[in-house]
Formats: sequence, C-alpha cells, structure tokens
Amino acid sequence: MYLSVQLSYYPLADDFKPPIKAIVARLEQSGLEVWANRMSTQIFGDFDAVMSVLSDAMKWSFETYGKAVFVANFMEGDRRPRD
Repeated sequence: MYLSVQLSYYPLADDFKPPIKAIVARLEQSGLEVWANRMSTQIFGDFDAVMSVLSDAMKWSFETYGKAVFVANFMEGDRRPRD
C-alpha cells in the first residue's frame, strides 16, 4: 500500500531551525521521496517503509533535541501533485 504524509515539526526550543533542518535531512537520506517546503514536508512511499522512517526520525529527534511537536496528515495512496 502506498502512503502520502504531510508532516510538520515544531521543536520546542528557542533555536528551532537546526533541528528542523536536521530532521528534513534525515528524512531525505531515508530513500523515500521527500518534498520539503516552508510550511511542511511531504513524504511518499510504501506504508511500512514510511511508518518505520517516521518512527525512527521521531525517536531520534526526541533523543537528540528534546521536546517537540509533530503534526501529520496521513493519506492512503499516491497524492503527489501531477504537472
């Protein structure tokens, strides 16, 4: 099953940009298709792969940077925009 996710990450720290850049880089290195912009990050791929990558990234974030809020929208299927 294919999964599309829209993820927003809010580190609860004064210097919030480095954690955001680090989590996006980590997601991009996962092998999944990742589109990052100023408002959120979209992740596309096989359901099990996406969920595993998200779980690992969230755990890593909490261990590395402490408290944060993740907001995600999960959509079954391929929701990538078509030109």
